Amino acid sequence: MSLLSDLINLNLSDTTEKVIAEYIWIGGSGLDLRSKARTLSGPVSDPAKLPKWNYDGSSTDQARGDDSEVILYPQAVFRDPFRRGNNILVMCDAYTPAGDPIPTNKRFDAAKIFSHPDVVAEEPWYGIEQEYTLLQKDVHWPLGWPVGGFPGPQGPYYCGVGADKAFGRDIVNSHYKACLYAGINISGINGEVMPGQWEFQVGPAVGISAGDELWVARYILERIAEIAGVVLSFDPKPIQGDWNGAGAHTNYSTKSMRSDGGIDVIKAAIEKLGKRHKEHIAAYGKGNERRLTGRHETADINTFSWGVANRGASVRVGRDTEKAGKGYFEDRRPASNMDPYVVTSMVAETTILWKP
Repeated sequence: MSLLSDLINLNLSDTTEKVIAEYIWIGGSGLDLRSKARTLSGPVSDPAKLPKWNYDGSSTDQARGDDSEVILYPQAVFRDPFRRGNNILVMCDAYTPAGDPIPTNKRFDAAKIFSHPDVVAEEPWYGIEQEYTLLQKDVHWPLGWPVGGFPGPQGPYYCGVGADKAFGRDIVNSHYKACLYAGINISGINGEVMPGQWEFQVGPAVGISAGDELWVARYILERIAEIAGVVLSFDPKPIQGDWNGAGAHTNYSTKSMRSDGGIDVIKAAIEKLGKRHKEHIAAYGKGNERRLTGRHETADINTFSWGVANRGASVRVGRDTEKAGKGYFEDRRPASNMDPYVVTSMVAETTILWKP
């Protein structure tokens, strides 16, 4: 095994200029990440200089077997924390051979919104709080929980310390450092309310980069969990009953919101979000109705509400924002399994472009 470890950690730059690029894309379910690697003749940092590539879409539920070719377009490049050196991770989106985005390519429509002049002028910032649950591989039961049983009630686990309170910290810390190495603007981590559940935050990130960075952060976490022999779940309510669900709270601001008098812009934006509540909920993640019950720090899925420092509201405005009269707000409705391309672009479209 030591020889295997040595081979995995070989520094290619000692003997060749060639590098390995791991192409990453989103599969047919909209949440399953896929990847495959290819050799490049030398280091590349600009996605526009990377070759397009194809894959078998019939094996990812994205094409028919008699016309299975799907084309990957490189969109964002990150350092590879697994192979290291000059090797890279490449976030891609998917197109038909004719150049049309396939139906599961949500990045394409998001990029159109983020390139709109009115959106560009507002410089939308995002900070996404990605919650997730670590599961025991063979039984798909949360890490640290007795098999077939339950731990003590919630209370001591949130940001908890100790062998009976924090489960999977090595995975979490490995992911934190790996994201920083990759060039992802990960801003923090913490243990969550349900034992075996954790959170990382990506941001502030501007526009489409928020989606790129969150997807690659998810990919890195999935790979680390794979190494650890642990199953990663983004289910919004992995355990029924008196246990917290998992969300992806999305913090958001525009240039106008961050400027003097921004609180009025924030209130106008929240009013717009309330008018399109049903449309947003429909796009905010599958199974979210199991999480948004009005309990466990959530608002009821059928009712839009907002408040200052209120974690039981659909949208929360922070005390600092209220005091300063400018800043950001938090959309607490997105589920942990949401597509960040969809959520971030929809928030921008509703608050900047939509005219009620």
